[in-house]
Amino acid sequence: MSKRIPTAFILFVVLSATALICQTQTPAPAQNTPAAPPASSPQAKASDVDSVEHIVAALYDVISGPPGGRDWDRFHSLFYPGAKLVPTRRGQDGKISARILSPDEYIERVKPIFEKQGFFESSVANRIELWDRIAHVWTTYESRHAKAEKPFARGINSIQLVHDGSRWWVLNVFWEGEEPEHPLPEKYLK
Repeated sequence: MSKRIPTAFILFVVLSATALICQTQTPAPAQNTPAAPPASSPQAKASDVDSVEHIVAALYDVISGPPGGRDWDRFHSLFYPGAKLVPTRRGQDGKISARILSPDEYIERVKPIFEKQGFFESSVANRIELWDRIAHVWTTYESRHAKAEKPFARGINSIQLVHDGSRWWVLNVFWEGEEPEHPLPEKYLK
């Protein structure tokens, strides 16, 4: 009997100590917590980020223009840190691929093209889903080399946004261009 009491007592002490340690430990911060918007990012125009409609219009506006430069500070001001731009394409083999770009990588990709030729992208129709601080915009676009020209490309942009309590931010822009074998459905043109 005397052997059981010390064993039971030791077991009780060990279990109690373990429970006490578990209760007092602070949980580790989540590893995937997005970074807070940096103070050093370019200041956004208040009128660009005060509504879902305005930030989407600003996104189209900032990449559009005649041959030459764009206001890349304005472009950067629309994106939350870690935001992505994701173009998709169908290869000659028929396989679909997606390329994940940061805003800086997108700029590197399009800057030489924009320097040489005009690019005007505009929205044809937007479908907005909004709840609390998140929004999703399914926006049909047309791309032109000059405002008065016929579009050389059309497609769908899927844009995810977040409101941080003071303004809207672009988190992701994911798009697919129209193809002859995959035309845009009529419902996305209205």
